[in-house]
Amino acid sequence: MNWVLGLAAVSALALVASAASANELREDVMGDMPGLVELYKDLHANPELSFQEFETAKKLADRARALGFEVTEGVGQTGVVAVMRNGEGPTVMLRADMDGLPVVEQTGLPYASKRTAVPASGVETGVMHACGHDTHMAAWVGAAQLLSERKAEWSGTLVMILQPAEEIGLGALAMLEDGLYERFPKPDYVLGFHDAAQFPAGMIGYSPGYALANVDSVDITVKGVGGHGAYPHTAKDPIVLASAIVMKLQTLVSRESSPLDPAVVTVGSFLAGAKHNIIPDEAKLQLTVRSYSDESRQLLLDGIKRIVKGEAMAAGMPDDRMPEVNVILPYTPSTYNTPEFTEQVMAKLTDRFGEGRVMQVPSVMGGEDFGQFYRADRENIESLIFWVGGVPQDEFDAAQRGETKLPSLHSPFWAPDAEKVIATATEAMVASTLDLMSASGG
Repeated sequence: MNWVLGLAAVSALALVASAASANELREDVMGDMPGLVELYKDLHANPELSFQEFETAKKLADRARALGFEVTEGVGQTGVVAVMRNGEGPTVMLRADMDGLPVVEQTGLPYASKRTAVPASGVETGVMHACGHDTHMAAWVGAAQLLSERKAEWSGTLVMILQPAEEIGLGALAMLEDGLYERFPKPDYVLGFHDAAQFPAGMIGYSPGYALANVDSVDITVKGVGGHGAYPHTAKDPIVLASAIVMKLQTLVSRESSPLDPAVVTVGSFLAGAKHNIIPDEAKLQLTVRSYSDESRQLLLDGIKRIVKGEAMAAGMPDDRMPEVNVILPYTPSTYNTPEFTEQVMAKLTDRFGEGRVMQVPSVMGGEDFGQFYRADRENIESLIFWVGGVPQDEFDAAQRGETKLPSLHSPFWAPDAEKVIATATEAMVASTLDLMSASGG
């Protein structure tokens, strides 16, 4: 009986100590928030497009250097790697992405972006952090500050990276191809987060296993034989053939993919012809193709090629007029949260934030090149990206009542509750890192 009471007393003390530690970390986060919010506003007002993040990278690299990190700039064109070695232990990598989008901001915020730039299209456009990468970077700095101050609480190697060009799916790969895992300590654990436009501010969502999809872009050029619209029998109409291809493509999901294996084939663009009475000699289709597993991806891509060729043969197209299918590479691979690691981290965050703020959510068919960091060494890396809700509570409640609709990520109206996103993400990232690198081995 005395032993049981003693154990209960120890457990109670441990819970009290844990709660005290949680409260102390939260207080430290809140103490840093005024500076982090100012940084967020500066980043929001001064976004830069993919692979153009020169000012952003320098600004944040200087902050990391001042905190005592070994900082290397220009990794993968504009990426930043900051390393802090602190004795024996695991290597943990924390990632934030830096790029904005070619979107003209319409939030009406006093610190709204008025920046313009020229993307790859060559057409000048407004630039906005319409995907919340500014909150990601502010939380990254918050985590760097707190972890550098708490070196007595962790042991191992901390690698913090600022990744360019997430919005075009090329930045993670660029950093890896530039020697991220050869020139710098290779991580045992990779952590990241993304703000969310469908959850109330401060909620944490996670998906074990596949969390985000493979994203493929496919261009199809359908060739025909042009002619007069009044004499279609003298031509080979590529619009009719392309239309048949569009309809047949839908069967890849409805009749060839397992109903339990999500897949999407969307024709986003169909361009052909220029005049009412002219049959053109060409039609162009642009597709986005989404899947989770490599096997499902291959089934869809092979099926697209088969359907395109089969429909062209059925239409009587000669061999020299067969359609061309171009799968654009590199593609954005699916993001996989290693299940046991995900559950381990989220159990600790549930203890910290409470069950009402941490919950498992459905996977999505959007893409995120964060998955590249895990794919580069699947056998030896544990990986997790989670979501932090950004919708202001009053707006979320109004949407739940059907009184309004919420803007999505990439909307010119997306304005998250930045303070709650940054505070929640900073605390979650720091707490998770401390758990993984506990100096006591706990």
